[in-house]
Formats: sequence, structure tokens, C-alpha cells
Amino acid sequence: MLLISVVGSGIMGEALANGNTAIALLANAIATGCMLYVIITTLGPISGAHFNPAVTIAFALRGDVQKASVAPYIGVQIAGGIVGVWAAHLMFDLSILQTSTTQRAGISQWFSEIIATFGLLFVIFGGLRQRPEAVPALVAIYITGAYWFTSSTSFANPAVTIARGLSDTFAGIFPGHIAMFIVMQLIGVAVGHLVLTRLFATP
Repeated sequence: MLLISVVGSGIMGEALANGNTAIALLANAIATGCMLYVIITTLGPISGAHFNPAVTIAFALRGDVQKASVAPYIGVQIAGGIVGVWAAHLMFDLSILQTSTTQRAGISQWFSEIIATFGLLFVIFGGLRQRPEAVPALVAIYITGAYWFTSSTSFANPAVTIARGLSDTFAGIFPGHIAMFIVMQLIGVAVGHLVLTRLFATP
């Protein structure tokens, strides 16, 4: 569902924006934020709303997820993301199997992924500490904004990054640039673990 919204809204936004990238990005951000709110609210009570390997790893480092569960979670997150991309392609009558040609590289975008991932963890763990019932809205609002205030458009999710490499559409990323994005996201997790476990420690 997450990748259907990311890729599908990118396709629709680009098709309707008549070349206006800002409008396409706005559509992409709003649709993604809306979907995040829905799936976190509905699936949180079932699975903890683990759609993101970076978040799952961060919870495991805190001891809130069993380490034996991390690899299965990540496998399903990646598989689900890929299926979502294929579903979006099918909905818009595109070739299902693709690889992206969109170049996303350079220090600015790599640093953006550290900030985007750290910020996402800040919102999640801060929300759980202060107002757990607000976490779905907090994450949705944060990602909607982060699409705009990061030069990378805030992937902040290794599974999403991998899946978007398989879509040569507005939301895509060239497969050769995926590895560095994931490395930066994991650095964001490490920084988040060092900082946020102290900032939001239970008294």
C-alpha cells in the first residue's frame, strides 16, 4: 500500500502537472502522507506498523523488537514494496518490470537521507514517549513535509529505496545509487539510537 501510493501518485502527478515538477511533487507528498496515516493507524495494532527496515532496526536496538524477527520483517518489507511498485505500474498500464534511470546522488542527497531518517525516528520515538495516539499523524505530517525540505525527497526507508529502483517513473531512483542511500539511512539509525534513546528515555 505504501509503494502503491508513492509510485502511483508520482505517475498521476507527473501526468497531470504539464511539466510542473512542484505540482507533481506536491501530489506525491500529499498522497504518501495520507497513506502513511491510514496504514499506521490500521496496521499498528497488528504488527507495530513496521514498513521500514530502518525503523525495525532502530526498535531492535532499543530492545523493543526481538532480534530474530528483524530479518523476516525486512524480507517482507522489501517484498511488499516491490509488489506495490508492480501494482502501481499495472494500474497505470505501464510495463510491470522496469528499472529507474533517475539520478539521485551526491553529498547533498546522501546527507539529506541521514537527516530524513533521523527525523523520522525522532518523530516516532518522541511521539511514543509523549503522545502515542498521535504517532500516525505525526509520521504522516513529517514525511509530507520532508518530501519538500530534503533534497533527496526523504526516502528514509531502505525497502522503499530498493522498490523505487524498479520504477522508471517520477518516484524512481537509479539502481546504482540505491546502496549509498541505504548506507546513509543506516547512519541515520545509528545517530538516532545514540541521541534519541537519551532524549526520550523513560524517567
